[in-house]
Amino acid sequence: MNFKTFISDISFSAISAGFIAVLVGYASAWVIVYQAAIAAGASQEMIDSWIWALGLSMGLGCLGLSLYYKRPIIIAWSTPGAALLATTLSGNSIAQAIGIFVFVGVLTLLTGLSGWFDALTKRIPLPLASAMLAGILIQFGLSIFTSLQSEPLMVGIMLVTFLFAKKWLPRYTIMIVLLAGFIYAFTFEQIGLQQVRWELSMPVWTMPEFDLSLLIGVGLPLFVVTMTSQNVPGIAILRATGHNQAPVSPILSWTGGLNVLFAPFGAFTLNLAAITAAICASEEAHPDADKRYVAGVFAGLFNILAGICGAAVVSLFAAFPAAMISALAGLALLGIIGASLQSSFEQANYRDAALVTFLVTASGVSFFNIASAFWGITFGLATLAISRVTRT
Repeated sequence: MNFKTFISDISFSAISAGFIAVLVGYASAWVIVYQAAIAAGASQEMIDSWIWALGLSMGLGCLGLSLYYKRPIIIAWSTPGAALLATTLSGNSIAQAIGIFVFVGVLTLLTGLSGWFDALTKRIPLPLASAMLAGILIQFGLSIFTSLQSEPLMVGIMLVTFLFAKKWLPRYTIMIVLLAGFIYAFTFEQIGLQQVRWELSMPVWTMPEFDLSLLIGVGLPLFVVTMTSQNVPGIAILRATGHNQAPVSPILSWTGGLNVLFAPFGAFTLNLAAITAAICASEEAHPDADKRYVAGVFAGLFNILAGICGAAVVSLFAAFPAAMISALAGLALLGIIGASLQSSFEQANYRDAALVTFLVTASGVSFFNIASAFWGITFGLATLAISRVTRT
């Protein structure tokens, strides 16, 4: 990567997309990670170490992979995985929990090295991948209007700001919307700055302990949940936004390696992001798809900053009104929701399968603790196979 080329590719819209991706990720999902840490028996020092480990590992992944492949590759923690841990780790030691994290990292690394996951995902037709993506993101689009019901004035101002900025300042739309929401929340004292902890995070090493029953009972489900509900949609993001050149297997290998390296400090699992990746891969990040990688680079830098200043950053993000964060995420994703829906249904021979994929994914159904994104693709592929048989 030529440094001068990178400097010339930097844009304010890409920087703001990277910042908003990190803001949305922490503000919307950290509470689940916190619950998982509590269930694992982590002390406050260990919880701060989890922030440090997750921030640095995600940041290094975003930064390095986005620069190397020149694509907006966003690495994140597994929110469904954190929810699983919050319900299964209670009563076990923190050392056993760390053993599970190392185990999942090794499985992810081996999956990347084997190449089978990349080969499998390439068999998913683009209309079905786009339909799954739309099904995942549709809830964020709907959250604009559920937030409008709870905070009509604030979200109304953000929505009107979005419509005007989209017309007159499209490169800066989302940052302007963020600023409008912040000004309103600050003016009406809806930002709880008094709860902010101005502290740096410090790493705490925990020697992993490997318990076979926990590795099978918790580790394997955590790995499956992460692959199906996070990595499959993450790959769909890359495919649907035209970034097919980014090879999945090496990305998974690096993700697994970072997971193993940072697991003893609390990085419970890492994967390709879906929601935040969609923000960085959208047209709002940059009109030129080849320059959207800059959003991934800055998402990495902001993640590293969040890790180092973890306690302060997490408490600061938590101080923002929930309605503001929900509306911001939905508005940031509107463009890619529309593009995904168009891609899903424009080919007549895929419409039925794409519709099934979209509806199953959007429904949120979960069988055997496996999220709806996996079942959406499974049902969609089954529908496609049946329709092809009946046509012959």
